[in-house]
Amino acid sequence: MRSDKTKKGFERAPNRSLLKATGLTDDEMDKPFIAVVNSWNELIPGHIHLDKVAEAVKAGIRMAGGVPFEFHTIGICDGIAMGHEGMSYSLPSREAIEDSIELVLQGHQLDGMVMITACDKITPGHLMASGNLDIPTIVVTGGPMNPGYVDDEPRDLISVFEGVGECQNESVSEDKLKILEDCCCSGAGSCAGMYTANTMACMTEALGMSLPGCATAHAVDAKKFRIAKESGRRIVEMVDLNLTPRSMVTLESFENAIMVDLAIGGSTNTTLHLPAIAHAFGLTLSLDTFDRLSKTTPHLISLKPGGVNYMLDFERAGGIQAIMQRMKSILNTGQMTVNGKTIGENIDDLVIINPKTNSNIISTLDDPIHKEGGIAILKGNLAPDGSVVKQAAVDSKMIQHSGPARVFNSEEAAMEAILAKEVVSGDVVVIRYEGPKGGPGMREMLSPTSAIAGMGLIDSVALITDGRFSGGTRGPCIGHISPEAYEGGPIGLVNEGDVIEIDIPARQINVKLSDEELEERKSSFVPLEKHATGYLARYRRFVSSASKGAIIE
Repeated sequence: MRSDKTKKGFERAPNRSLLKATGLTDDEMDKPFIAVVNSWNELIPGHIHLDKVAEAVKAGIRMAGGVPFEFHTIGICDGIAMGHEGMSYSLPSREAIEDSIELVLQGHQLDGMVMITACDKITPGHLMASGNLDIPTIVVTGGPMNPGYVDDEPRDLISVFEGVGECQNESVSEDKLKILEDCCCSGAGSCAGMYTANTMACMTEALGMSLPGCATAHAVDAKKFRIAKESGRRIVEMVDLNLTPRSMVTLESFENAIMVDLAIGGSTNTTLHLPAIAHAFGLTLSLDTFDRLSKTTPHLISLKPGGVNYMLDFERAGGIQAIMQRMKSILNTGQMTVNGKTIGENIDDLVIINPKTNSNIISTLDDPIHKEGGIAILKGNLAPDGSVVKQAAVDSKMIQHSGPARVFNSEEAAMEAILAKEVVSGDVVVIRYEGPKGGPGMREMLSPTSAIAGMGLIDSVALITDGRFSGGTRGPCIGHISPEAYEGGPIGLVNEGDVIEIDIPARQINVKLSDEELEERKSSFVPLEKHATGYLARYRRFVSSASKGAIIE
């Protein structure tokens, strides 16, 4: 065992002495040392219950004959950080989380780890660490939040964000907005739709890194705690077998995850996180893979924000295993998972508890919601290295659009113009200098996209950015435009009033300018540099393009 380096032999008496200071016994020195890597905190709703999840994990580890050691990682709630400078720190926290896990695990040479995580950048950071460390690992994601209810209708956080635009548009009163504020987020768990946190939980299960059923088991459901306990028991077996992430997860596993992502209409942030996770596993995953698979993988379930159902409905329908069962003929079913079975064996073992819900909620390959997957990659003279749109959440009237550019050099400036009703039907809102380097930090744009929706412009106004979008964004919102403005990308050359043409079926996004005009503008171009200090200044120096997953190079 790896931990023998810290606890075996007479020369390790000082090490054992320090371990005994924590309460360890001689008997425990002979057992596997298991890290319980917990992102519990009192600030993030998706994490406030993870202390209880950890207790279940540790109980499972002890039941199986292991010794648990819990420590915590940081976490940032994207919703609380949204709309101000705090969002600049969200994506950069991913690498800080990855590094902190590596430091503790390597410093103490523990034998295996159970990762307990929930929200947007935290789950990817944990998965990246698992690939880099390549020691036996199993992930327990914290589970979705139940929807709240207002006017006898299920609601969630996006209802509040869009309520701000509705209030500004005077279609909702301030009193009604207060009710939404009070009731939409019901308690523990990650936001109730298929937003980034729940998408990444689904990706974790599809990759085979968490037990079947984990992704959609809700935060307040006893099922979550049973899965946690079983995960603790299983990690001890994985240590005995030396079943490590890289021995299970292959490029075909990532293709499975992408196909599931496309079928569930997941967050566009997966085009940042899955390539970054693959890189940590020693693999290369390009944006083109998403688009290639999107053309052959249908969209099978209507989930918020683009659809009508919540994660609770998906869980009742059988969750990730059920949708993979529908997709069996197109998946790589021979890929290994943490429970020691292949993807194919797991979905063959699935028992559908609610067959009517299953058939009503999850479509078939022969009769999908959309023939193509939820995400499309657009290129053109405005995005030579690519851009991303959640096409499953775009109204059919806006899959092709041409309009004048309304250019803003920050999210705040765009938000001010939208709320002042200066953006009108037909416009294309351009928000730039929000990329990984230009921001720095690549902020999400949920506030302006929700305001556009709330003000009734979702089917007539497009928004493009070198920043990114929340998984809760819907409508013709195109992000990750690469190269970004800060690096001299064409989005930095766009002027107010330039005509921008978007054609999602053709996978094209262009500014209606000649190559000569673009070259002339580029010759005198000087990028705007936003002030950055501390962590963000270091991040700017080393972060790569969004088209590469915004990894640190």
